[in-house]
Amino acid sequence: MLLRAMFTPVHSFHCPACNSGNIHFALSAKDHTVSQMDFDIWHCNDCSLRFTQDIPAILEIGTFYQSANYISHSNTKKGLINQLYHLVRNYTLGLKARQIKRFTGLQKGRLLDIGAGVGAFAATMKTAGWTVTALEPDESARKTAAETFGLSLSLPDELYQFTENSFDVITLWHVLEHVHDLAGYWSAFHNCLPKGGKLVIAVPNYTSADASHYQQDWAAYDVPRHLYHFSPASMQQLARQNGFSMLKMQPMWFDAFYVAMLSEQYKTGKINYLSAFLQGLKSNWAALGNPAKCSSVIYVMEKN
Repeated sequence: MLLRAMFTPVHSFHCPACNSGNIHFALSAKDHTVSQMDFDIWHCNDCSLRFTQDIPAILEIGTFYQSANYISHSNTKKGLINQLYHLVRNYTLGLKARQIKRFTGLQKGRLLDIGAGVGAFAATMKTAGWTVTALEPDESARKTAAETFGLSLSLPDELYQFTENSFDVITLWHVLEHVHDLAGYWSAFHNCLPKGGKLVIAVPNYTSADASHYQQDWAAYDVPRHLYHFSPASMQQLARQNGFSMLKMQPMWFDAFYVAMLSEQYKTGKINYLSAFLQGLKSNWAALGNPAKCSSVIYVMEKN
């Protein structure tokens, strides 16, 4: 296949989170969005992180984002799933803004949004009176942010240039699973925040009921764009080893339905809305009272 010939795969012999060599093959998943290629996912027996093996190098992975269906970069409203995504996003943007105020105890402050996509959340916080800095690697997404919201987004490398205590809160909404330099990002988080500063990270949860149901067809594996596949235990481990305390976990209820719709399409070749709704409902039911079982989880951490 042409795409496979275009990149040099990066193989990991240790867990990217805890550096353990106690790792093993877990499953193989297909890239349904761009290449149709299969990628192996490995499991760390020590911290329970899962990670994609033989990933494209950082300078080569951009090819795997070049799809009009990649919603966070294209802002497309084509198709019913993407239309539903936008309807839900309009609601959740306000919800996220209220959550940030509650997590931080601040009505206004300094916020860094990493992986801002087309800038919808950054624009929401700016409108709410926050001083917002936003980073985004994709050129087309940055262009859309400028055209749609009048935002000037910077490249992610700027993360390493900020001085100490530059922000009150750092947010990553479904972003940490994409970054090659996992250790470097955590070091930068610690540098950018003051003691007591908040780090808010939302990522998919492979220990959820919908992930267990769909297995290799679970859409949130999203290989090879998702380099890591987090569990609550692996996020706790990352927080501890990088100087943060876990304050709370918050469920993202809508994600179970959105992921189930995509997963049904990957599994059967068509969208079965009823089946997807039922699977999303079952997943959320299993997570009632236990957000650590939700399809996607918001982790709220505080710098020690």
